Amino acid sequence: MKNLQGKVVLITGAGSGIGQQTAVAFAAEKTKLILLDIKQEGLDQTVGMAQSDAQSIETHICDVSDFSAMQSLADEINSKYGAVDVLINNAGIGTAGSFLDTTLETWKKTLDINLMGVVHGCKVFLPAMVARKQGGAVVNIASMAGYYAANIMPVYSASKFAVLGFSESLRADLNEQNISVSAICPGIIKTPIIASSVFEGQLSGDDAEEFRKKAVAFYEKRNYTPDRVAKAILKAVKKRKGVVPVSPEAWIAYYLKRFFPGIVAWATRQDAPF
Repeated sequence: MKNLQGKVVLITGAGSGIGQQTAVAFAAEKTKLILLDIKQEGLDQTVGMAQSDAQSIETHICDVSDFSAMQSLADEINSKYGAVDVLINNAGIGTAGSFLDTTLETWKKTLDINLMGVVHGCKVFLPAMVARKQGGAVVNIASMAGYYAANIMPVYSASKFAVLGFSESLRADLNEQNISVSAICPGIIKTPIIASSVFEGQLSGDDAEEFRKKAVAFYEKRNYTPDRVAKAILKAVKKRKGVVPVSPEAWIAYYLKRFFPGIVAWATRQDAPF
């Protein structure tokens, strides 16, 4: 899909971070943007950043973990546009804590958003895309944690491993429909997700706040910005790429996992660098 002008692009989690910068990147391609988030304030900010370039922008408050709400929204959007051309399932949350310390409530919340939010997006928007028989693109935001499972991230890694596996299977499934599916694995990116992540067990209470401050400072110092991920997403759609690591550490971990799994196994047992 080399020419995106006039294409309908839907982005979840578009009120901040990667979703926000992705909206800006696709707006520059003169697309029609449909932006979803759970907070209107963030969506309003994104509109202010993208509206001068996009052909049109509309925003919707929607929780991707709520299938009924997603289906109702899809019915409205598909009735208006026929189908979206590009679906970007970006909404997600962060979690950290050892397995024995993490609650089932956190497991459910994380999987409902990070995994089922992606599944819901595909379930409600893909049928119209397939029925139209004009191809399209799906982008699912996975993570470096989808193949590099740190010892304090069992919940988050499980959700992102699942997104990566789902995306690869879906790519094969939709190949004959001329619909590309890309799994984006960003790496350590300077976004608000760390500041809003759920920390449990030894990382909870006062310790959590100290850990959060150190993590935010580390991400700030790393300073790999979400606009660079947005460029990778745009390239993945145009060139129909499959699995797309983005940052240098994401690429290194990706190849180490393939060729030197023992090194990755050792690294994942080490303490976080913050």
